[in-house]
Amino acid sequence: MSRFRLYPTAEQRVSLLQHCEHARYVWNLALEQWSMWTRDKGPTPGYVEQARQLTEVRAVFGWLRAGSQTVQQQALRDFNQAVRHYYARTYRRPTWRKVGLHEGFRIVGSQASRIVKLSRKWAAVNVPKVGWVRFRLSRAVPKAKSYRITQDRAGRWHLAFAAIPSPIPAPGTGEVVGVDRGVTVSAALSTGERLACPGLSEAEQVRLKQLQRRLDRSRRGSKRRQRVTTKIAKMHARASDRRKDWVEKTSTDLARRFDVIRVEDLRITQMTRRPKPKPDPERPGSYLPNRRRAKRVLNRGILSSGWGGLVRRLEHKALGRVERVSPAYTSQTCSVCGHCAAENRESQAVFRCTACGHRANADVNAAINIAAGRAVSARRETPGRVSPKREPQLATST
Repeated sequence: MSRFRLYPTAEQRVSLLQHCEHARYVWNLALEQWSMWTRDKGPTPGYVEQARQLTEVRAVFGWLRAGSQTVQQQALRDFNQAVRHYYARTYRRPTWRKVGLHEGFRIVGSQASRIVKLSRKWAAVNVPKVGWVRFRLSRAVPKAKSYRITQDRAGRWHLAFAAIPSPIPAPGTGEVVGVDRGVTVSAALSTGERLACPGLSEAEQVRLKQLQRRLDRSRRGSKRRQRVTTKIAKMHARASDRRKDWVEKTSTDLARRFDVIRVEDLRITQMTRRPKPKPDPERPGSYLPNRRRAKRVLNRGILSSGWGGLVRRLEHKALGRVERVSPAYTSQTCSVCGHCAAENRESQAVFRCTACGHRANADVNAAINIAAGRAVSARRETPGRVSPKREPQLATST
């Protein structure tokens, strides 16, 4: 999906926010109808019936009639598609859309092609009942049948066209690379390269803590609290932009350099779940706080390293050339002799094999095992060494 930065005027921002409000209102109404279904009742209204009800509601309420019917009907189509994907087990269950968090709407059809180029760096899109809105030409505008306009929590507007770019062709060298994802080192390659996902600097982290403390002292609903919230959102947006930029550049570089890219088959959603409270043996009825705090720090480190985004973009750009390897014991197995033991991992960064004495960076050693497709079974008969006749255990290729 190609995304561009949108620069509406002050009046256009008001109209765009009204479109977002109407689309969110219609979506939540459709979700409420769908959620009221029970076994003893008949089927809930579908898109055709909901579109008829929308026409009746627009005739009664002037504030809804003042908006674009195209935007509101498209919200019903999007919800209908979300329900079908949920029943097909393709996506999760549709959720409620909230103010300030889900600000956006979609335009489909002939209206999505109303785009004019103003200059070498600027173009404009004709939004229904808003007019021509300028956006920055950071790349060529793709041919798409729909686009989506959104506002992030930092107040920035974006225009995203629903167009799938063509994958990057393989170099044809036959080279295979393994990628080990970590918190300290975001991505370690089997070639010895260690890549770090950029985030906020130390000065920016100090500034963020100051803003968070100021937010705690602000009164709810005050303008001061709203200003501080906007500043915090801009700090998080800055970190998110840097992470996305790193993911795009790294995935493009790997797709151009290697024919086969092997990564660990990690379940990031399960890894970043909130831990269950552990009872405190010394104080009955209470729980240990340090475990949850440590897990929170680990979850933030995982999410800020761009694990999921890197693999997702690799699968888009290197189509059919990404293989998922089982992560079992890849960090404890020697890449030279195949000896597997927990004692091999001397520290977070140092790997030293207790059998052959091989010493290397722990993340790079794991990346070499991933590139070779090595995945040690926990039910092997020989706990100290991997059988050389064992075939590489690869997950389903994408």
